[in-house]
Amino acid sequence: MSLIVIAFLGGAFTVLSPCILPVVPFVFARSDKPFVTDRLPLLVGLAGTFALATGLGLAGLAGAAQLSQYGRWIALATLALFGAALLFPSVADRLTRPLSALADRIVARSETQGATRRIASSMLLGAATGLLWAPCAGPILGVILTGAALHGANWHTAAALAAYAAGAASSLAIASSLGKRALDTVKRSLGIGEHVRRAMGALVLLTVAAIATGLDTRVLALIPGAPTNGIESRLVGALKTKQATHQVTHVRGQRARIMRVSTQAALPVQGRLPSLDGATTWLNSAPLSANELRGKVVVVNFWTYSCINCLRTLPYLKTWAQRYADDGLVVIGVHTPEFGFERDTGNVKRALANLNIRYPVAIDNDYGIWRAFGNQYWPAFYIVDAQGRVRFHHFGEGGYGEAEDAIRSLLADNGKTTPMHDAQAVQASGAQAAADAANIGSGETYVGYKQAQGFASPQRVRPDAIETYSLPTQLALNEWALAGQWNVGGEAAVTAGPRAGIAYRFHARDLHLVLAPSADGKPVRFRVTIDGAAPGASHGADVAADGSGVVTSARLYQLVRQSGAVEDRTFQIEFLDSGAQAYSFTFG
Repeated sequence: MSLIVIAFLGGAFTVLSPCILPVVPFVFARSDKPFVTDRLPLLVGLAGTFALATGLGLAGLAGAAQLSQYGRWIALATLALFGAALLFPSVADRLTRPLSALADRIVARSETQGATRRIASSMLLGAATGLLWAPCAGPILGVILTGAALHGANWHTAAALAAYAAGAASSLAIASSLGKRALDTVKRSLGIGEHVRRAMGALVLLTVAAIATGLDTRVLALIPGAPTNGIESRLVGALKTKQATHQVTHVRGQRARIMRVSTQAALPVQGRLPSLDGATTWLNSAPLSANELRGKVVVVNFWTYSCINCLRTLPYLKTWAQRYADDGLVVIGVHTPEFGFERDTGNVKRALANLNIRYPVAIDNDYGIWRAFGNQYWPAFYIVDAQGRVRFHHFGEGGYGEAEDAIRSLLADNGKTTPMHDAQAVQASGAQAAADAANIGSGETYVGYKQAQGFASPQRVRPDAIETYSLPTQLALNEWALAGQWNVGGEAAVTAGPRAGIAYRFHARDLHLVLAPSADGKPVRFRVTIDGAAPGASHGADVAADGSGVVTSARLYQLVRQSGAVEDRTFQIEFLDSGAQAYSFTFG
């Protein structure tokens, strides 16, 4: 919402920029005309054409950026051209010549309309003006374009773009009402506006250079994150008493622990089952298509095998797949990776065997199915009826009773009456067991520098370089630190020598850590302590009572499950061999 407000204000102040000059004469030419029939249609046409032209451009740019690494460089090059246009007026002039010629032709046509067509004529004139204005992008618009190009165009981008256009149109509406006096004020402001314009152009070019070289993430790695997870968790607890359709979101990047549940009443149609052709391969099944699934009730689950929230939904998905298979239910897992090791199909195959997943799984390494659904969360599942219509969705854990009711309802609509089942009867162990939500006071924490927060070692992180780190004398809740020699990368930290370790002050029943062995696949031994002692009865599923364990494959490891009262604890893991890769902590 803040970006939308800033975008509106940025658009409003566009009137002070020199690049608004091609637009001003058209607006002021009708300053003496009635507002409703002349000036308002002009401003609507202007804002609409600007938003459409710029929106189409950024959508294509975003698509190119997401398509491949080459597309990302194309997006950055385009943004660099945008910055150069702000910095150098001659570049902007060359870019706007084709649009200026088109606008002149539209203006000439609009002036030939009769008096009875004044509204249409004004709107057409506004459309022409919008074409002239589209290349006149201010710094706020640059932020919107950058975000869309690198992270994907979405409704937030569209709303910010519309707010920018509305802000500028509102400012021009006021200016047109004031007439010549406003024009004189604009002219006096041009000197300042030109300096601001060039400064913002230079800023955009510097930003592009920082993104291209990875300097932005390296700088962020040097800024310690605030320990806000405890506050967030308390807010989650407070808001859980609200209606289920308004539960708070707890997102780790794009992993959701609690998220909105679709309205159960009448199971409204929410769209159609998109294409599944984006899968790079299929496991446990031949490739499936939307057409082949017609006549079946389908559950599509987005997950990734090292995600603790995803693992805790699996017992329910496996139960539904077995319980309703003969009634026409098909459960499909869409494995969309987050970490690099999750792109390895061999790793996914081993995970399916270890997790006893027998239903079809689509490998979505290129995010093709993810984008087709417009999905943004791990885990997420969509329930589709026999006619291929999406009728229910849920993001994050929970909502299993509502989901099973939806499955039964859609099966009944398809002629299959099924007996009632108790959702609480679904049992799980280890990392797949339900979280102790009332006692989670720590949130997911990345170890790689791109998203790390709460780092408390006295030494600053040296990105992508071997450095010796030490533990502070005391850790506050949700702070963590490294000890020994580490090479901290963007995605994971790798031990560069034996006896390197990590300490974390946490509050939760369970502590998990996503780990991988050395790059050559050699297992790495480790030892875990809680408050300086062996875990004993509080050891996790992947640790012995004396705290010993071995990293044998890239996956999530459950290292702590407190057996008694859940209190603030200091966890420490020491890797006895070098090469261990640590990705992220999660809690339950």
